[in-house]
Amino acid sequence: MSTNRSKKRSPGFWVLIGCVVAIAGAAVATKGRWLPLLQAPLEGNQAGEADDPHAGHDHAAHADHEATPSIKLSKNGLKNIGYVPLVIESADYLRNLTLPAIVVERPGRSQVHITAPLTGVITKIHSVTGDAIAAGQPLFELRLTHEELVVAQRDFLRTAENLVIVNREIARLQSLGEGVIAGRRILEKKYEKQKLEASLHAEGQAMLLHGISQSQVDSILETRTLFKAIIVPTPEHSHNGDHCKNSHLFQVQRLGVARGEQVDAGRELAVLADHCELLIEGLAFEDDAEEIRRATEGGRGVSARPLVGDSPGAAITDLELLYVADQIDPDSRAFKVYLRLPNEVVLDKSNQAGGRHIEWRFKPGQRMQIQVPVETWKEQLVLPTTAIVDEGAEIYVYRQNGGQFDQVPVHVLYRDQLSVVVASNGAIFPGDVIAGKGAYLIHQALKNKSGGGIDPHAGHNH
Repeated sequence: MSTNRSKKRSPGFWVLIGCVVAIAGAAVATKGRWLPLLQAPLEGNQAGEADDPHAGHDHAAHADHEATPSIKLSKNGLKNIGYVPLVIESADYLRNLTLPAIVVERPGRSQVHITAPLTGVITKIHSVTGDAIAAGQPLFELRLTHEELVVAQRDFLRTAENLVIVNREIARLQSLGEGVIAGRRILEKKYEKQKLEASLHAEGQAMLLHGISQSQVDSILETRTLFKAIIVPTPEHSHNGDHCKNSHLFQVQRLGVARGEQVDAGRELAVLADHCELLIEGLAFEDDAEEIRRATEGGRGVSARPLVGDSPGAAITDLELLYVADQIDPDSRAFKVYLRLPNEVVLDKSNQAGGRHIEWRFKPGQRMQIQVPVETWKEQLVLPTTAIVDEGAEIYVYRQNGGQFDQVPVHVLYRDQLSVVVASNGAIFPGDVIAGKGAYLIHQALKNKSGGGIDPHAGHNH
């Protein structure tokens, strides 16, 4: 019977069977191409998940992209970058008005001009530029060629000799006894003596005005010889309401003559410097005047910092605001303020030639920054500028996390040249340990580790 059924099949039936077999064979041969495309959505739908927009991405690399950038440094590496840890603490921040400034000399006080008291020739120079000298110490020796002083000495010596003669005559007349010589003669000689004494005193005072000292005047009387040379000494200190209370030395700032040079009376011989007290000259703008006035009226301590390179040094506190200039520059709209700056000697040494040299802590021309306190912000996260790294719009700190450092972005509220106020927005907290110094080098090491700048798309396969 089966044989009969086969015989009864039409030719179209066998053609259809052949097509089905051919299609099945082709599907089996290409299943590597179409089968994964059917399985992926079916499996996802079976798990109740939506289509993944990152399908085909390397998810391990994507996990690295979302992780906080960090780096681990060895102990030697930390030493090489000068790493200093800093524990973050909440503190009050004093906002200051910062003014550029420079150290200047006090007009009429810091410089002493030494001039020639008489016409003469410089025969000896006791101190040269840079030497430190005490008050009363000789500076110059002049051989006198001043005619007025020569005449004054001659008249003084002649009056002194005449006085000696009159004294002898009075003594002789008094030894003769009464009755032999009239008392009128003795009285006339005594009047003459008084006139000579008055002249001698006046001529001696005149020589003091010419620059001869009292000891030299007394020496003329004693030796009966005229002075051929005089000594020009260092003047005494004059402390008029300043902070220079202790004895200190002058410095020869400028030498204006040479040995053998002829000088006239009044010629400048040298300029001495007295830097025991100086001034800080600050430059403020017209808009700053009100804040400066409020700070001084409120008794807030004004401070200053010397600039070492471009970095401020240690603060000089409790400075006195001396005065504010009464003129504003019409072009820059700026005015000057002046602070007292007490000085101190930091080096005092002698050389083999017998000279002495001193060095003051502050020097004219030294750059400064004046800091005028304006207001206080309570309970702020205040960091040193060395703890932050600017990278365009982003600002980072590096928090220590065990043996490595994590890069933490922060929001800066305010900064000056020394400090940065960071917002307390959950990025860092009091008690965290960050890199107080060396943060920039840690940042560079992290960039080098990642092969350049930190790529926000690192780990994606585009």
